[in-house]
Amino acid sequence: MDQISRYRIVCTLSFGDIYGQIVAWLIVIFISLASAMALMGASKPVYALATVGLVLVLSLPFLLFAFVTTLLNHIEVKAMAPGEDTATNAGTMAPGRPAQAAS
Repeated sequence: MDQISRYRIVCTLSFGDIYGQIVAWLIVIFISLASAMALMGASKPVYALATVGLVLVLSLPFLLFAFVTTLLNHIEVKAMAPGEDTATNAGTMAPGRPAQAAS
């Protein structure tokens, strides 16, 4: 167990890292909704629902893959120097203490 405590896991992911992915997926969703509305107006509601469902089913795995790979690319495992305490590092907390908002 001492071997594991010599490493620190840090996640450097920020909202800006996934912002482009969210915008691209929203564009895909709005385009599918626009096509569904066009099909709905053409008196083909079954095709409209099938179009939205197909776009959602096909785009969600790609979105999930993009999010997970981006997250995994931002996880760092750092070796700690001998005698370095994890609670004294900036951005980390001692175990068992709840997060508190800065005033």
